[in-house]
Amino acid sequence: MTHISVKVDGTTYEDDVEPRLLLVHYLRDRLGLTGTPIGCDTSNCGACTIELDGASVKSCSVLAVQADGSEVTTVEGLARDGELTALQRAFHEKHALQCGYCTPGMLMAARDLLREHPHPTTDEIRHALEGNLCRCTGYQNIVRAVQAVSEEEVPA
Repeated sequence: MTHISVKVDGTTYEDDVEPRLLLVHYLRDRLGLTGTPIGCDTSNCGACTIELDGASVKSCSVLAVQADGSEVTTVEGLARDGELTALQRAFHEKHALQCGYCTPGMLMAARDLLREHPHPTTDEIRHALEGNLCRCTGYQNIVRAVQAVSEEEVPA
């Protein structure tokens, strides 16, 4: 067992974990943060995308011990006091989800894009999201949601 300390959605957790435990399993099984889905366990689908020290990563490709001393933001950590972020509202208003399985990863990847490029082009949005698979929406409304936020002067 390896001792880790990680701040997740503003709360610090101290735990002993198996060195081979994936971060996605730590978040879901140990911390009960099931908003980060397990899609493929191969980092192909992007459903498990979270922020690790401010950068979006696929949590199925990171070991929990690699997050020691880091700050993690999951989809559960986006809304504050029941208030959705502009990006979450745009996903809802633009119908950018159907089954919702890819939505957490799409939100986290789009958030990372908008933080680095507040006013991306359609091609930049598509490029930033291409590591996140959606089998329902055809991506059009997801792109529209990200565009809507990029046109506002509010944080994603």
